[in-house]
Amino acid sequence: MSLLATYLNDHLAGSTVGVELARRARGSNEGSPLGDFLAELAIEIDEDREALKEVMAAVGAGQDRIKVAGAWAGEKVGRLKPNGRLLGYSPLSRVVELEGLRLGVEGKACLWRMLRELGDPRLDGFDFDALIARAERQRDGLEQRRLKAGRLALLSD
Repeated sequence: MSLLATYLNDHLAGSTVGVELARRARGSNEGSPLGDFLAELAIEIDEDREALKEVMAAVGAGQDRIKVAGAWAGEKVGRLKPNGRLLGYSPLSRVVELEGLRLGVEGKACLWRMLRELGDPRLDGFDFDALIARAERQRDGLEQRRLKAGRLALLSD
């Protein structure tokens, strides 16, 4: 496997975690403005994941199903971490989820920037500037909500 294929598969695995985390966070915040934001974010992360798969196809990089399955399972195991409550969702859970999503979105922006920088003619049909702008908008929205969730969780402790 080429280094580019490995790099793309690493990001595909990360996007699998991102989609699952966004869906879980959306479900835990359903019926609130944060839940609405996360519902839209989950859709966009899934769309970005599909764009990544198209990039992979364009450069002939096969999908490492074992790596993707491992990432999916790792996200599920990550749900078992202590969150300040024996059972159920905690305000700290919300903060940690938003931080994880923000980190993932920043990684996705780095991916799009790197692919744009490569100048690979196989990628000429991709609008990396638009993908970067969307990632930056997602990051900013997550950061705003992360800070609010942190203030609510950590100052009410």
